[in-house]
Amino acid sequence: MFLNSFADLETLPSGCKAKVVRIEGGRGLVARLSRLGIVPGVEVKVVSRAPVGGPVLVEVNGARVALGRGVARKVVVEPRA
Repeated sequence: MFLNSFADLETLPSGCKAKVVRIEGGRGLVARLSRLGIVPGVEVKVVSRAPVGGPVLVEVNGARVALGRGVARKVVVEPRA
């Protein structure tokens, strides 16, 4: 599926784990996601995706965080097998 390539967090299916590669946003977004523990190098897991454009629920460092689809699109990840 996405192996050996990058994707954004919004496109990953529920249950998929991935390593954050970079965040494509300004300083404000990078700082906000950093406070939530979403930084390059950390592993995240997509817990669920709400239907019809709703938020993406991810688990990072044992905590669950809901991200809007627009924000999730700016988090570039490397999916894990």
